[in-house]
Amino acid sequence: MADSDNSMTLPLVTRRQMLTGGMITSTALMLEKNALPGDVAATSMPSDPAMALWREWEMTRESAERHCRRQQRLETKLVESVGFPCVTVRLPNGEDVTVHSIEALNEVLGTDPDMAALREKAEADFAAHQARWDVAAEETGYSAAFRAEREAGDRAHDLLEAFSMTPATTLAGVEGKLDAVLREGEAWEKSSEFPWPQIRSALSDLVRIGKQTRPAHEGPKFGRRQPGGRLRA
Repeated sequence: MADSDNSMTLPLVTRRQMLTGGMITSTALMLEKNALPGDVAATSMPSDPAMALWREWEMTRESAERHCRRQQRLETKLVESVGFPCVTVRLPNGEDVTVHSIEALNEVLGTDPDMAALREKAEADFAAHQARWDVAAEETGYSAAFRAEREAGDRAHDLLEAFSMTPATTLAGVEGKLDAVLREGEAWEKSSEFPWPQIRSALSDLVRIGKQTRPAHEGPKFGRRQPGGRLRA
């Protein structure tokens, strides 16, 4: 049974695949506060809107990744039990073609009136398979996980856009901006090519300078980079 070149993966899986790539290549950043007694920390620590934005972006991104991992697990079960919605049609020349969307089906069968009956049956079979998938997706919680991941992902994107309009007032805030850009950019581009090595270098420079110049009471700080890209104090 041949697969059509027009076959396509379901749209439901697309965001999961993109986010998974970001999870694999992302550079994590850790923040910590110097130990200060009681209210002294709250009153001594300068307020940096860029850092507040970074913290929200970090939490939102982590939430999206948690939902993504759950979605992956549930998707695997769905594929095993129901299978991705698809339909296999036998063309007049005897070739079997499997497609995964109505659009792909229309491309394969075209608008020839002689194909109308075959097209109608194939559409009905595909709709039935899609309905089984949709019911199972709701019952297993896959649809809810997908919606939650999408909402968190959209929120993280909005927060990332807000960095360009949010001035940093501390070195830590600048570090946070660069970290967010670096991690998001590396999820989509080849991280060994311009400008990612330069951005990583600039972030490392800021971390080093910040550790040398940041007063002990400033509070949040970024640490040096561990093997594998993570940063620690």
